[in-house]
Amino acid sequence: MTQTFDFRQDIVLENEVVKLRPLQTDDFRYLVEYAVNEPEIWEYFTEGAAGEDNLRHFIESTVKNRADQKDYPFIVFDKRTKKYVGSTRFYHINLKHQTLLIGHTWYGKKYQGTGLNKHCKFVLLQYAFEQMGMERVEFQANAKNERSIYAMKSIGCVVEGVLRSYAVNLKGERRDSMVLSILKEEWFGGVKEKLEQKIQK
Repeated sequence: MTQTFDFRQDIVLENEVVKLRPLQTDDFRYLVEYAVNEPEIWEYFTEGAAGEDNLRHFIESTVKNRADQKDYPFIVFDKRTKKYVGSTRFYHINLKHQTLLIGHTWYGKKYQGTGLNKHCKFVLLQYAFEQMGMERVEFQANAKNERSIYAMKSIGCVVEGVLRSYAVNLKGERRDSMVLSILKEEWFGGVKEKLEQKIQK
C-alpha cells in the first residue's frame, strides 16, 4: 500500500541532544555565521552555501522544494550549546516504493566529530522507518569525502557501490558518488539498537 506524507506538516524530531525542526527562510540569521566564516564546510558539495548570497539561495531553494513536495529540510539545534548548528533533509522521497534519501547535511566545524551527527541520524532514521514506513533509506557522498563516508558506515550504513561521474562539484569538475543504505529489516535487526547504544555513551 502506498504511504502518505504531508509536506505541510511541521515535523519536529528530537532527543536529549538535538532538535530538528523545519527549515524556514528566516533561519538565515542563525546560519549565516557558518556561511561567512567557514566556507570549507561545503568543499565536497554539489551545491554550496558559502557566503551570504549562497546561503540565502540555499535556504530559499530548499524551502521551495518543500512547498513543491520534493524535499523536507530541517535546521539542526544543539541542545548542549543552545545553538543552531547546521541543516539536513529528507529528499527524493518516493512514497510508492517507500524509499528516501537523507543528506545535504552540514554542521559548523565546532560541532563536527562531537557525536551530534549520530543523534541527528538516529532521530531521522527512526522517523523514516517507524513513522513514514520507509523500506529503504539511502545516503550519498562524494567518493573522496572519507570523513563523511566513515560517518555513514559508523551508523550502520552498507556500501552499495560508486556512481561514476555522477555529478558536478562546486569547481565544475565531475565527481563520483558513493552510495550507502540501510534497509528496514536492518534497522530493526540491530542497526537501531547499536546506534542507540553509541549515542547513549
